[in-house]
Amino acid sequence: MRLPPPVPLLLGLFFLQSVLRPLWGDLVFMPPVILMSGPEVSASLVGGTEDVTVSLTQLRDEMGFLPVPACGVLSNETGDWSLTVSPTVNSLEVTVRLKRGLSSCLSNETDPFPEAPCIVQTLLVSASRHSSCLAHLLVQVEIYANSSLAQNASENVTVIPNQVYQPLGPCPCNLTAGACDIRCCCDQECSSDSTALFRESCFPGVFGGDVNPPFDQLCSVQTARGVPVWFPFLCVQLANSPFLGYFYHGSVSSGQHASFDMYLHTDLKDFSDFGYKQGDPVMTVDKAYFTIPQVSLAGQCMQNAPVAFLQNFDVQCVTSLEAYPERDRITNVKVKNGTMGGIVTPKVIYEEATDLDRFITNTETLLSTGSAPRNVNVEEHYIFRWNNNTISEINVKIIRAEINAHQKGIMTQRFTVKFLSYNSGNEKELSGNPGYQLGKPVRALNTNRMNNVTTLHLWQSAGRGLCISATFKPILFGENALSGCLLEVGINENCTQLRENAVELLGSLIQVTHVAMRGNSNYDNLSDGWLEIIRADAPDAGADPPVSNASGICLDIPAQLNIRILFSDAGAVEGMTQQEILGVETRFSSVTWQFQCGLTCEDEANLFPISASVQFIKIPAQLPRPLTRFQINFTEYNCNRNEVCWPQLLYPLTQYYQGEPYSQCVGKSLLLASFVVLAVFLSNPWSGICKAWNSATT
Repeated sequence: MRLPPPVPLLLGLFFLQSVLRPLWGDLVFMPPVILMSGPEVSASLVGGTEDVTVSLTQLRDEMGFLPVPACGVLSNETGDWSLTVSPTVNSLEVTVRLKRGLSSCLSNETDPFPEAPCIVQTLLVSASRHSSCLAHLLVQVEIYANSSLAQNASENVTVIPNQVYQPLGPCPCNLTAGACDIRCCCDQECSSDSTALFRESCFPGVFGGDVNPPFDQLCSVQTARGVPVWFPFLCVQLANSPFLGYFYHGSVSSGQHASFDMYLHTDLKDFSDFGYKQGDPVMTVDKAYFTIPQVSLAGQCMQNAPVAFLQNFDVQCVTSLEAYPERDRITNVKVKNGTMGGIVTPKVIYEEATDLDRFITNTETLLSTGSAPRNVNVEEHYIFRWNNNTISEINVKIIRAEINAHQKGIMTQRFTVKFLSYNSGNEKELSGNPGYQLGKPVRALNTNRMNNVTTLHLWQSAGRGLCISATFKPILFGENALSGCLLEVGINENCTQLRENAVELLGSLIQVTHVAMRGNSNYDNLSDGWLEIIRADAPDAGADPPVSNASGICLDIPAQLNIRILFSDAGAVEGMTQQEILGVETRFSSVTWQFQCGLTCEDEANLFPISASVQFIKIPAQLPRPLTRFQINFTEYNCNRNEVCWPQLLYPLTQYYQGEPYSQCVGKSLLLASFVVLAVFLSNPWSGICKAWNSATT
């Protein structure tokens, strides 16, 4: 089709403009001319796009002349056309759309391929600043009635199913499009009459559409395959679903935005009105989880982890200040107390952090010093008071810090949750009753002076890992651990002072004299199962230390504290094994410290690492019987030296199996034996014997 006379001239001018103006750094459309054949086109406006106004005008050819465009008037709606502007990187994206559909073009058309276009118009997009035209985009519209864009795009789109739920090729024998393939029973193009002709001769297996064949042990294949008589007693009932395994009991729940509650799926039930059980998630009145950030098994900090009833935790989360999630105000949260209609509102107190270096590290230069400061929570401590299966009170202490609104850095947050009985006071918390529970603090006591130290400690480094900023964490029963910190030392460091500092830091971890044998030993009665700590190779502060003649070298500097705790099984209470501590030994290890120099030895502080480790060693209640000479030489029945272990043939009934009580193992074994006997009675040989016996007797 031939364009109107003014249009070719305008096309040439706009093309020349698009070539020269970017070289000058001016505002220009890319491309400057578009031939539009569909309902939508887009172009980019590059250059200085600040304070730019974009308008749309429909040009009408009158007497062979195009009118002069008027700039500065914002017009995003022109007849059947709309204009949208979206900012991008260093440019603006301008989109012109046809508002009405193209169904009117097909209403009276009988020719499927008409030569004349359905819509022929000329549109002009202008960019101006302060009523001054800066750039133009010419859009020549030619839309034909048989354009594929006039149809619904979704009608011809091939939808690829999710391979987790449906295989990509559900019918491999469907080889002919639009026709029925003989013996292909999964072909949807075959009518029911056609399929009835070859239903008994369908292609088997994967080629015939059986892409997920069931295995032979399924109960559903009994009628399809020849199976023995006892098959229904030993078949497998499979309940396979892509949603199996998505629910993780009592821990974390996914989410993107941090908040104190997370809304549940509509199918989940809330039974908190009838009381909580241990491990149940704490609920809010909005039928949502009461959530506090926790650390997952992968080490990631989950912002929306639900709090489980009667389960304490103490975690640390490391996050960037730029990505710090703003948490909702906890004072607005109402928690269900476990009774019908009962509500508990948390009581919150705020404290200001004193030492920000303990929580914020790698601080970078502030982007803006004139912005208002903001508050971040560095520690949150929750105490839940429980009574039977209800929550009676929630106390929260939040330690917050005031930082610049644009401050960068890494922040370490701490979150603790503790469940206490409603009638408990300030008494010391038990670590077990009577034996120790795994993961509870080791109870300790100092008889030389009155202090509040009630356990052994390890370091919990923060910030740069320096000893002066490190905090303490208790030693937990049954958990081996290793911790340390860094001590700043100069080249002219006094060796005696360095030795005293190291002894003092290591000694701060064991400021106790006795350790409790049991988890409920009485602090006021020293004879109630208290063991004195054995201090081996303890450094003598009054002895003359060895002297080195070289500068920057110190001999026999205590650098490591080893704590070994012996424990054993001391019986059982209601079937639960009770464990108690038999002894505790501390031992110091010394090293020779030498100042590390680079190219030159400058008077800059070096970092001297000191560490502490704890090791739990289990002592058997009864010493094992020594092996005889025959057992040492004859290794056929030694499970540790052979691939086949005959002594563990009936493993659930042996002493090596500790997964369940012995009585339950015996009961399940007898039940299994009864099934075997029943299967034998129902088997074909036994049925034949019974029939032969009956025929002989009759």
